[in-house]
Amino acid sequence: MGIVGDVNDAPLGQPVQMHVYRPYLQLPDPFFENGSLGDVRALYLALRTQLDPASLSSATVGQIHTLDPDLAATDIRTMTQVTSSSAAGAKFNTFLLSIFAGVALFLAAIGIYAVLAYAVTQHKHEIGIRLALGAAPGDVLSLYLKSGMRLAGLGSAIGLVAALALARLMASMLYGVSAADPVTIATVAIVLLSVALLACYIPARRATKVDPMVALRFE
Repeated sequence: MGIVGDVNDAPLGQPVQMHVYRPYLQLPDPFFENGSLGDVRALYLALRTQLDPASLSSATVGQIHTLDPDLAATDIRTMTQVTSSSAAGAKFNTFLLSIFAGVALFLAAIGIYAVLAYAVTQHKHEIGIRLALGAAPGDVLSLYLKSGMRLAGLGSAIGLVAALALARLMASMLYGVSAADPVTIATVAIVLLSVALLACYIPARRATKVDPMVALRFE
């Protein structure tokens, strides 16, 4: 008797089940007659090689038939194919989620830029008044940048809380990765904050370049 490491022969993400190894030749006949135990008469042979595994298929089948011509050798696959098949469902779900997340990030970036750029543009008259009263263009620009980034920071904080709350729904679809991955969350936050910064900077910069008298007449 002995103890071996965990064996996970279920799909990825499933809990590891208990396994018991028994000598095949010492199993009683009723064990093979119990259909509820599955196809216990099948044997699995694993080969380790430094050559191309696909090139050994014919040689492996031939060696098996030299031992017993009546044995059927089927379902010959490489370990890469076995693991890929096991993870196929998870990879497809991840691929779809990546597409939806990318589209959502793109739409969010466009929305943030449009809203903040419009809000800054609406203050063009106010910017003209400040410049006419002697305010430095750099100070005016800094003022609107700080105002816009405060709104973007507040939105990012609310989004972070919502993302952490909804991440639990995705936990069952991930394997070996936390649903609340800090790198991913930080990357998305930086992207959106950068878009917000540009949305405030570009229209405010243009407004400070306009002649104050022209800006005062803007409606």
